[in-house]
Amino acid sequence: MGEVYRATDAVLERQVALKVLHRSLSGDRGFVERFRREARAAANLNHPNIVAVYDWGAVDGIYYMVMEHVAGVSARELLNAEGVLAPAQAADVLLQTLAALGHAHRQGIVHRDIKPENLMVTPEGMVKVADFGLARAYADAQITEAGTVTGTVQYLSPEQLQGEPADPRTDLYALGIVAYELLTGRLPFTGETPMAIAYKHIHGRVPAPSSRARPSPPSTSACGASCSRSPATRRRCARARSPCASPSPPSARSGRTPGARSRAAGAGPRPPDTTRPDARSPRS
Repeated sequence: MGEVYRATDAVLERQVALKVLHRSLSGDRGFVERFRREARAAANLNHPNIVAVYDWGAVDGIYYMVMEHVAGVSARELLNAEGVLAPAQAADVLLQTLAALGHAHRQGIVHRDIKPENLMVTPEGMVKVADFGLARAYADAQITEAGTVTGTVQYLSPEQLQGEPADPRTDLYALGIVAYELLTGRLPFTGETPMAIAYKHIHGRVPAPSSRARPSPPSTSACGASCSRSPATRRRCARARSPCASPSPPSARSGRTPGARSRAAGAGPRPPDTTRPDARSPRS
């Protein structure tokens, strides 16, 4: 979809994240209009667990979005470093993500691309959900013919894979898959091709994390409800209740990110006039 750079807002003198979209997308007038609409909607999301959108625009036909800079690592990087998360830490990440999704859903916004890469965790344990708005605009732009589906297939809900409209229950399914991965260190469905994985999402049953995690995480039965094949049997909206693990009391809260370091390198493209690129982020 694009590349993210760390930049400095020259007017307010603060660090920001500058997401520059691929040039190929700027030629799609439908995408540009969706991008404008979704960027405005995302900018209205004001929640401590959502990466704030400050501005958006275009320079020489290249569209960009200026967002809050989050000093930390993604949940994917946490998994790569630790293999699995302790149940208390996983519950903490999930509860904060649910809080973000609940706020967005009440505003009528569905993320549509919940995955570990879009969950940022600060050194203090604060979770920030990224890419609200962009996910929907990008997905809509890629649907060029009946039956075409885009996204990260490992986290797509059965209804998305079958071309049905997304709603809050779609995000809950994806978060249930993320929860399974945080607790077990693996995905519930794998395959040699995206089509094979999609088939398992549509026809298979997501196993309980306790069937693979040792020792078994507590209270994992709710994961089955979040990952039900039928949207009708899932919760209708996100609530501050972990879909796969019992939350721990604040005193047991983990959330510290191991080795949270900036891995910025390289220089960014020509940014809008109010920013100057400092370094390139690994997220894209």
